[in-house]
Order: sequence, then structure tokens, then C-alpha cells
Amino acid sequence: MLGSLSLTFSPLVPLWLLAGAAVLSLVLLAFGLLARASGLALRALVLATLLLALANPAAVREQRETREDVALVVTDRSPSQTRIDPRSAQTDQALAQLDDHLERLENTQVRRLESRGQGGAGSASGTRLFGDISTSLSDIGRERVSAVFLISDGRVHDAPERLENLGIDAPVHHIMTGKDEERDRRITVEEIPSFALVDQAERLRFRVDDLGGVQGNGRAEVTLSLNGETVERMEVPVGETHEVPFTLERRGASVLELEVAAAEEELTELNNRVATTVNGVRDRLRVLLVSGEPHPGGRAWRNILKSDPSVDLVHFTILRPPEKQDGTPIDELSLIAFPTRELFEVKLPEFDLIVFDRYQRRGVLPTAYYNNITDYVENGGALLDVSGPDYASPLSLWRTGLRRVLPAAPTGEVFEEPYHPQLTETGERHPVTGRLSQQAPRDDSDQPRWGEWFRLIETEPNGADVLMSGTRDSPLLLLSRQGEGRVAQLASDQIWLWGRGYDGGGPQRELVRRIAHWLMKEPDLEEEDLLAQTREDRLQITRRSLAEETGPVEVTFPDGSTRSVPLEATDPGRFEAEIAIEQQGLYRIEQGDLRALAALGAINAKEFEDPRATAELLTPLREDSGGGLTALHEAEVPSLRKVAMGRDRHGSGWAGVVERDSYRVTGVERTPLLPGLLLLLLILGGLVAAWYREGR
Repeated sequence: MLGSLSLTFSPLVPLWLLAGAAVLSLVLLAFGLLARASGLALRALVLATLLLALANPAAVREQRETREDVALVVTDRSPSQTRIDPRSAQTDQALAQLDDHLERLENTQVRRLESRGQGGAGSASGTRLFGDISTSLSDIGRERVSAVFLISDGRVHDAPERLENLGIDAPVHHIMTGKDEERDRRITVEEIPSFALVDQAERLRFRVDDLGGVQGNGRAEVTLSLNGETVERMEVPVGETHEVPFTLERRGASVLELEVAAAEEELTELNNRVATTVNGVRDRLRVLLVSGEPHPGGRAWRNILKSDPSVDLVHFTILRPPEKQDGTPIDELSLIAFPTRELFEVKLPEFDLIVFDRYQRRGVLPTAYYNNITDYVENGGALLDVSGPDYASPLSLWRTGLRRVLPAAPTGEVFEEPYHPQLTETGERHPVTGRLSQQAPRDDSDQPRWGEWFRLIETEPNGADVLMSGTRDSPLLLLSRQGEGRVAQLASDQIWLWGRGYDGGGPQRELVRRIAHWLMKEPDLEEEDLLAQTREDRLQITRRSLAEETGPVEVTFPDGSTRSVPLEATDPGRFEAEIAIEQQGLYRIEQGDLRALAALGAINAKEFEDPRATAELLTPLREDSGGGLTALHEAEVPSLRKVAMGRDRHGSGWAGVVERDSYRVTGVERTPLLPGLLLLLLILGGLVAAWYREGR
């Protein structure tokens, strides 16, 4: 505890009045001096006493408590420090040595700060330590800080250039981890589109660099993967930009990964892989709609498909079959000939979807063309058959080459009776129909109730998934995969009743849209799929399956560690899990043959663009503060010494800690210098003396 004595004034009158009185006193004394008045000195003493009394002087003694200087020790625990050897071990050893040196300093308190260096923007902004440092300085009190010791590899991306930005007057000493002559190889994507058309080739540009003189033959092996599947392996020259084509096969987000083979003696393989997300979009959906015998629902299919602006519809209706002979000359017919060869041989691969609406064998299509359609499906095409009574007749499409891909065989029975379409157990779990029932009206048994239909063609499924059933539990909607393609079959031609609103109607447009999108392999409607996404600091995993239960998934974290995560059923056919995550980067989720990718923050961390230890990023701040640099691969932690303000703050083998002489005022004592009685005696004494002098 120290004391400090000072003189203060607390005027009893305003300062302007006190100043006026002083001026007036000087004027009166000047006149007295010119007039050679006797007793002038005594008069001056009285006036001075009066002015001093008005100024009200007092002696103030502060009671001060000295405070210790504070040395802030900042330990960088960012990924480049913890995931690259031997930096973590160097950090721990340097921290122990520094603590030992600090304990020997008098009047010095040590504050420690461990920072992971992740700012609000995550790893996309690199290591950001100084946000945490500024918060600690505010808690400590900037006037007490005598030195800042930063143990780091130097990969700090938010370092201020000047000391005044930190608001302190103390040296910032950098104790740098890392090895001598570090080398590393990295791969960088220079250009890639954010969106790409499905089934159309796009190109990405990338570059492989060897940092710090990686030894090699000047070439590196690079692997391109799409959604976890290897697409191409190539050998490219190091230090040059290279282009590689890729093609997206589905809509939605796809993850492209590039991985370069590791080089000798490189620091880390964390930057040997880059990943980026490309969104697949369809340019136009080309649909061929072939209508057979006209019926009330024929126009409904055309209207639904034409209402979608992304659909290019080619529609043909067989109104004049070959057996219709009435003697009309060909040149007088108003109907054009059905372009069978152009549609089912020349241009067939150009269509994304073929729809047969109540079509039957009528001699228009040769047998070979049905085989062409079968090959088209097995090679990745899509077929939708809307069956009418003709499907149960000898003219059925089942009696053509299409039977290889059609999901159900007709029994020959056609039920002409009212029924309400219902979802099967599989339909409740399938994404095409599962959520249709959530907004449907309910019957007495709490089952979705849609409007009545009056016709159903009885069929026997051929390994297909039955999503909806009708009267007598006969299959109504069937989906199947054939080769690389897909087929859907609706065993009734009366879905148009829903569109008309009969008996309350039903989700006609939405059901047709979902069937078409499933046939187009839209990822959102896959029945067996694994999805993952990150939200803030949570990883959400979704597994869709037609099975009643599913096993756990394996999650691979960005640092290579793995974890088995069980899934819980949340809805029919839907299983979910959610885990807390801390690491920035790419997460891989696997279950059997299914894979999913998700990214938290930036997929490719900025600090691993060049992970070599460096002093350059901290040099401006360090030099401005007078701090020193110690590379741990060359020397140990320097010794410490107290230095006065204005003196050198570092030298060969030592680092300075400034003496701040900081204190805190704990109390104040104020003592008036002119007590009232003493003041009265001085004034009366002066007046009496002046009267006596002038009386002589």
C-alpha cells in the first residue's frame, strides 16, 4: 500500500468571479503603490489571504494498492498446430519452459489463453486468434499488460499490423513451432461451375503445387471422385494448370473430390484433397406420350405434362389404326402418318421418359420397336404404362417384347366396381407416396381416404414394389428397376377422376409429378438412400429405406477418425440421427454400399493452403511492439527480464517484460489547508496591523 500527496483547489465561488476579484485586487494595489500609501504590504497580505480562502486549498492523499504486471501467454491450438507433428509437442514443451521463466519474475502475474483460432466464419477465414486475445485483454485491463507471448506456427490470419490496434503498450513475442525447411504438396481448384447440366460434360481446372521444394519427378497422380465414386485417375505435371471433364448424372448437389498422391517428406496430407459442391440441373425433360384408345383421362395426362415448363412433350394419339379401312384416298386424309421409325428407332435415345396411355397392339408398331423400347429402358431409360382394359386382352403390351421390363403380368380380369385407392405398407415407406397421406382426409380407421375409382386391371407383380392397392387388394401402382432404367405402372385409367374432384378427389398432379421424378432418378425420391447435412454445429443423418429397421452408419470425421452412429425411426421408411460436431471440413457417412458427404464450414481450410510454419504474418505486429522471434527448431524459449518503459524489449537470447507500475486507488483523504479559525485570525491580524501602521 502506497500513499500519494497532492494539492487541490475547490473554489467557493465561480472561477470567473475569483479571477475578477484577483484582477481588482491588483488594480487597487497598483493605485496604492503609485500613491505611495503606507501599509500597502499589509493590505496586499489581507487581499491575498481572502483570495486564497475563496480558492479553498486542500491537501489530498491517495491510498494506492500496487497491482502486478500481467504477462499474457497465448497458446495456438488451431488445426495446423494440433494436426501436424511435432508442433503440438513443441507447444507443450515451450509452454512448460515459459511458465518456469515467468515464475521467477517479481511482481508479474501470468494469464494463459488457449485458442482454437476459429472465428465466426469458420475455417474459411483461417486461424483467427486475435479475437480471443482482444477479449482477454479487456478482461485483464490493457494498462496492466506487460508482455504477450504467442506460441504458434505463425499461421494466424487476423493479426493486426500495428500495436495500437490492440490498445496496449507491451511487446508481442512470437515463439514459433515447426521444423526447418518444411515441405508440402497441395492441390487447388482454380475454376469449377456452381451449376452443371445433367448428362452434359463440364470441365474443372485445378493445379498441383509443391511448396518448399518437394522432391519428385515433376508429376503427380490425381484421382477424381464424384459422390464418393472414383471417376478417373490421371498423372499431371506439378506447377501447371490442368483441365478434367466430368458429367453429373442426377439433379441436386453432387460433391466432386480431387486427391493428389502424397509426396515424400511432406508436412500433411490434409491439403492433398479438395472437395467442392456442384448443383446438377436438367435443361429440358423430353417426354414421349403415346395415347391409344381415346378416353376421358387422355387429355389429363397431356395437361399435366404440358403444365411443367421444363418438359418438352411429344404427343401422338392413334386415331386411325391400320385396320380402319373406309376407302378414303390417302391424299385426302387430314391425319399425318405416325412417324414410328423416327420416334422408336432414330430419336428414341433422346427421350427421357416414354408414357403409354391405354395403348394396345394395333399393328402400328412393329415387333422390333417394342424390343427397342425394352433395350432403351435397360440402358437407363424410363417407361410409364397407364393400363386400361386392353392390358387384360390378347392385344396387351404384355404380349410384346416389353414383358421383359413391365412390372406386372395381367391375369385377364378387369374389376368394374367402386373402391378407394389405398397405400400399401411399402407405399407408406416409399418417398413417392409415403408423404401423400399426411394431408389426406381420414376415414373411420384413420386411413387416408381419397376419391373413388371404378376400374382396376388385376395383375400379378413380377418382383416390383407395390405402392398402392385397389379393390380386392389388387396392385394399383407398381414401381420397378430394370437394368439401369426404371418402370412404373398404373393398373387403372381413372386417375383423372381425382383431377375432376369426384368424391373429394385426390393428389393427382402431385402423384404424377413424383412418379415422373422417380423415373428420372431424382435423389429426393430414392427409396434406398443416405443423406447428410450440417446445421450450425450439428450433423443430421437421414436414411430412407423400405425395410422396417436399419443398422448404424459409420461416420468418418475430417481428421480421419470414425464413429458408429445408430439410427432411430422417425417416420415410416425414414431413420434419423443427429450428432454434435466440432471439426471443420468434410464428413463421410457410409452404410453398406450407400455413401453421403456433408461439409461443416469450409471444406478446404485456409490455413492448410500453405501449412508451413512462418513468421511473416506476425512480423508487422511483432516489430511494431518491439517483440522478439524465437524459432523452436533453432533455440529454446528465451530467458525473461523486466525492462523499463522506453528501453529495448528483446535481445539475443532474452525477451523483455515491461514494468508497468500499475496501481489501484483504494481511498482518498482530503485535509483543508486554511481552517476557518486560522483564516479569521490571519484576516483580523492583517487588518489590525494595517490600521496600526497607517495610524502612525
